[in-house]
Amino acid sequence: MTNTHLQMWRSFLETHSTVVKYLERRMEEQHGLPLSWWDVLIQLADGPEARLRMGELAESVLLTRSGITRLVDRMIAEGLVDREPCPGDRRGYYAVITQKGRDAIERIGPDHSKDAWEVFLGHITEEEAVLIGTVFNRVLAAGK
Repeated sequence: MTNTHLQMWRSFLETHSTVVKYLERRMEEQHGLPLSWWDVLIQLADGPEARLRMGELAESVLLTRSGITRLVDRMIAEGLVDREPCPGDRRGYYAVITQKGRDAIERIGPDHSKDAWEVFLGHITEEEAVLIGTVFNRVLAAGK
């Protein structure tokens, strides 16, 4: 690893931490919603039939199975998500976004996009965005 690579790696980690902390703080201040809940809502909204198996959801939001179960339980209590049994799998369940969850995405989305622009996206040119996207996609493909 070159010194340039090491410096870039440290900058990447620090940037990620700074951006996530900022977005977490803004989401809580503006909407009283944990950023992890936002992530779950977006993952479910983008899933087939607006639902994902619990294991798929846990993998997509980078939480442990036990962590996602507790998180989904709290979101069910708030009416943002439902849990439905998987047909043909007595032990399997889907997490399903509710209309209240969809409404939350519609209400919160513009503020979150503005915050993401302010803290990260607005500091990157179109050309840099293309290059960074290419690099990230190559790294993601290599990790699968």
